[in-house]
Parts: sequence; structure tokens; C-alpha cells
Amino acid sequence: MKHNIINDDFISRLETIALYMQAQMKGYFGGIHRTKAYGSTVEFADFREYELGDDIRRIDWNLFSRFEKYFIKLFVDERQMHTQIFLDCSASMGKTDKRKAEYAIRLIAALGFLSVQNMDKTSFMLMQGDYAEDLCGVVTGKEAFYLSTADLEEITFSGETNIEAAITNIHDMSKNDGLSVVISDFLTESNWKKAIDYLLYHKRQVLVIQLLSPEEIDPLYNGRTFLRDVEAADIIDDKNMKMRINKANYLAYKEALKDYIADIRSFCSKRGVRFFSVNTDMPVEELIFGKLMESGDVR
Repeated sequence: MKHNIINDDFISRLETIALYMQAQMKGYFGGIHRTKAYGSTVEFADFREYELGDDIRRIDWNLFSRFEKYFIKLFVDERQMHTQIFLDCSASMGKTDKRKAEYAIRLIAALGFLSVQNMDKTSFMLMQGDYAEDLCGVVTGKEAFYLSTADLEEITFSGETNIEAAITNIHDMSKNDGLSVVISDFLTESNWKKAIDYLLYHKRQVLVIQLLSPEEIDPLYNGRTFLRDVEAADIIDDKNMKMRINKANYLAYKEALKDYIADIRSFCSKRGVRFFSVNTDMPVEELIFGKLMESGDVR
């Protein structure tokens, strides 16, 4: 399925901002994120007394002439981070709602660009079934990103996703080196909370984005209706049912959805995880330049 990823005008706006790491990370040399450690950039940070084994080329001889002690210069350390973007590719994310599918693709493309724009590495991880597939390997630099958009355009949505298994099955998860973004409608029976805890255990910064279509937020069904789960195997699955939708059903659904979103928000808040519940009627540009910028996740 072809998707309209991002146009030139949107790209030009994204070039003015970048993803921001809320916490100090280990990362890799060669990026632009400052850490608490000292490194080898040209920006001066501090002095400390010389110790055996230090590089004598970093001794400040002007200080030696004044204090007759050896001091070395310390410089700001800047690191390259690894941004993992996990996308739920289950049927509810876009098998029958092309607008929701295109929104999800447009969002991960934008986040991927913000990452490479920040001189970071990016991985697009597609969650389906019990596994997360690395779509096109590690993407570094704008040229590699533009090449990856061809793969992004081919993403399809089907079946069910076990978010817990998909993420916890990654046994070589990198530690303390960047941001993990989890994008889903979270309309799942899987224990997604364990997946978030797994990422936090590996000391990754986590951003959770819930995508809900206008119909999921405010369903327009009424009267006798056949409700079919798009992720169910067939129409006789016990997840599918015929029922009469009345005002009481409608209000119960709205209340249940409100409570569920509140539960996600509470869970994330207790763990220092940023969470956004997004109506896909909201333009991606408004999400990025509005909500994410206001929260400090992009700058």
C-alpha cells in the first residue's frame, strides 16, 4: 500500500527542529547530545589537576606558570544516540482505515527525519505478531533516510500484535543510548506495560504515542449493529458480535475509553515516560510543532 509520506514543505519545516533527549545518555561518539562525561570536542568545559596517565597534550601551561601545578583542560562530550521507533502494524492500526495508516506512516517518517537531522541513528521497528522487524536496518544521515522512505511506503497493517512479546523478544536491546518511541492504538489484550518496563530496564528514554481515529473516540453507530474485530480470524470469532447500540452503550464505551487512556497516562507518569493520546484528525504537523514542542520532546 502506497502512502504519502512527507512533502518538501514539511521537510523544510522539520529541518529547524530536532528530537531532544530529556535524560543524560551514554550514546556513541560523533553526535551532538551533551553528556555529563567530558570528551574531546572543541568546546571548553572545565579544568582538573593532572593525573598519571592523562594526555600531556591537554596540560594548560599558562596555569602551570601561575600555580606551578599541572592542570588539564576538559571539553564537552557529545554523543550520537540511537532512536528506535516501534510501530504497531496490527489490523486495527490501518487495515480498514487508510487515513489512520497514512497518519502512522507520516508520523514515524517525521520522527525518523528529526532523528537523523540531529545526527542520530534511527531504526524503524515494525511490530506484528510476537516480533518486531527492523524494516531497513540502522538509518544514519539524510541520504539513508530518503532511501528508507521507499520501504516506509510499503508498510501494511494486518493481524494482531503482541506488543509485550514483540519488544521483549529483542534480546540484544541496546542500553542507555537513546530514545524508544512506541506508537500504537493500544487496543490490545497484550501486556504492553511489560514492554515499556523492558525498555526502561535497559535505561532507554521512552515516548509513548497512542493513535486513535475519530470513529474510535466518538463512534457514530446506533441501532442494531454487527461489530467485527478486524484482527479476528473470522466472523464466527467470539470477538465479533451482533448487538443493539443504544445511548447507554455509547456512554459506557466513552467512559471506558476515558478510563483506559487515564490508566495509560498514569502508568507512564509514574515511570517518567512521556505519553500522548492523539486524535488522527490532528495534523501531524500540529502534533510535532505543538504538543511535542510544548513538552520539550522536540526543540
